[in-house]
Amino acid sequence: QVQLVESGGGSVQAGGSVRLSCVVSMYSVSDNCMAWFRQAPGKEREGVAYVSSGYTTRYTDSVRGRFTTSRDDVKNTLYLQMNNVRPEDAAIYYCAAGSPSRCGLDSSLFHFWGQGTQVTVSS
Repeated sequence: QVQLVESGGGSVQAGGSVRLSCVVSMYSVSDNCMAWFRQAPGKEREGVAYVSSGYTTRYTDSVRGRFTTSRDDVKNTLYLQMNNVRPEDAAIYYCAAGSPSRCGLDSSLFHFWGQGTQVTVSS
């Protein structure tokens, strides 16, 4: 059974940093498109970043230059390093696993999802 388990969320001060992890079981992070999404209260889920099987990375405009996604193929784990965090980054962050053939920030491309980890930003 495919499982994605996020961790690393919590409270962070504005301007601070936090790293999220997503440990994946029974599905290869290196062979597939992997992504981070987030959902803030009252807002739709939005794509934050992805890494393709070929290690191409893309970011939504609001986080580019501040967030970095990466993966550890040995640990089969996806990461999201969040720097210079802003109050508007507060949300539940989800990791998602897709397929090798298509990669993007469209949630319909992803088959498996984690349960989410909450990031709270204090100013």
